[in-house]
Amino acid sequence: MSYVLGLTGSIAMGKSTTSALFAAEGLPVWDADAVVHRLYAQGGAAVAPLAAAFPEALADGAISRPTLARITAADPGALPRIEAVVHPLVAADRAGFLAGATADIVVLDVPLLFETGTDALCDGIAVVSVPEAVQRDRALARPGMDGMRLAMMLARQIPDAEKRARATWVIETLTLDAARARVRAIIAAIRKGGIDA
Repeated sequence: MSYVLGLTGSIAMGKSTTSALFAAEGLPVWDADAVVHRLYAQGGAAVAPLAAAFPEALADGAISRPTLARITAADPGALPRIEAVVHPLVAADRAGFLAGATADIVVLDVPLLFETGTDALCDGIAVVSVPEAVQRDRALARPGMDGMRLAMMLARQIPDAEKRARATWVIETLTLDAARARVRAIIAAIRKGGIDA
């Protein structure tokens, strides 16, 4: 049985970078965002049901994430309808990944780990974090991001302080070297059978 490590963190905390650090250490990583991208791409399993519900989101045989974001911003009731299609497909993909896992440690990279209840599948949880001012600066530097959109995204996420309180480990990502050292320490701690990292 593989040790299942959940990896999460709010927007602009450095989760994608940290996920890549775990992968660089040889751990298999299941990336929820990458799965959603595949589901929305041409031929993806979510395309037909989402196109039926939101025809305007269909573009070149794929689902447009920016269009879905505009739809959910204008109509909060749209999000549960989208999730009803997407969440079961994501769960099936994750179940397939876990069933096929042979490594001693595998990573579930899930932005909404706590919010979706996926933490229940994990043996331990690493939360990626930086101070709020750094998070805001990083987020606002992203293309198409503004204060209102950031506030809307943060409102859908459990606050960082609560995530940190529920974590087995916290990974600060102020520098790449510090994050890499922390990732290596966590892997070593899991392999020793403890949480001292």
